[in-house]
Amino acid sequence: MTRSDLVAQLAERFGQLTHRDTEFAVKTILDAMSAALSKGHRIEIRGFGSFSINRRPPRVGRNPRSGEQVVIPEKLVPHFKPGKALREAVDAHVPLGAEPAPRAPVVGDD
Repeated sequence: MTRSDLVAQLAERFGQLTHRDTEFAVKTILDAMSAALSKGHRIEIRGFGSFSINRRPPRVGRNPRSGEQVVIPEKLVPHFKPGKALREAVDAHVPLGAEPAPRAPVVGDD
């Protein structure tokens, strides 16, 4: 599901809201979550999961083109841990042995 899919579903479900209002609400929530995480706060949504920041220590990598060693600096990255209710809901709707959907590539994903 993309952000625009979420906006469309919410606008359809709550007819009293315009598409523009729904888009503004989704943007406001995501901006507030991003701001909280950038300040180092933890976000917990009961029944859904929690977002926190993990520290990736500095390490030595290699430039794939030249083979030269490169120092990769420390990074702070967002981390999501699903809640029990979400894990159980997903487990109940996915048949055992079914192939999971392929993971979409994310820009900046290491």
